Amino acid sequence: MSLHVVLENIHDPHNVSAIFRTCDAAGVPAVSLVYNIEKFPKIGKKSSGSAFKWIEREKYKSVDDCYSFLRKHGFKIYASSITAGAKSLYELNLKEKCAIVLGNEHRGVSDEAAKLADEKFLIPMYGMVQSLNVSVATAVVLYEAVRQREGEKMYSQNKTGTEELEALINKLSTK
Repeated sequence: MSLHVVLENIHDPHNVSAIFRTCDAAGVPAVSLVYNIEKFPKIGKKSSGSAFKWIEREKYKSVDDCYSFLRKHGFKIYASSITAGAKSLYELNLKEKCAIVLGNEHRGVSDEAAKLADEKFLIPMYGMVQSLNVSVATAVVLYEAVRQREGEKMYSQNKTGTEELEALINKLSTK
């Protein structure tokens, strides 16, 4: 798939589970988990609405390792950041092969994750609060990607072969 999610130091396992559920709903098959400050969370299968078994998890101990892997596979990297110079989510081209990086509930993405990304973006906020819950923010971003991709009929084209899909189902259904 050409859409990927990276979670950096998300400490609440319920948020991670909710994000997995949203990823599955939006057709995102894999999530990269970067934990270099927080511990890897114990993710509950129950709260992810069974999406846990369908989402592949790639664990990294550094942003650089994660980004290197993604760039090697042709991903453009967009990091969420409420800093000067960040573009609006709605200015991003989410039809291209891209990875969306979301950060910790309290600190956001690290300076390193923002600096090494190809672009920084933010979700426009018009009320008094500065940000959304990370699982809600992920849903907003992914469904903007779905909206853009549906306009290009990208979901009507299955890019996974039948044998590859069956192997993936067999692999993930045994988790």
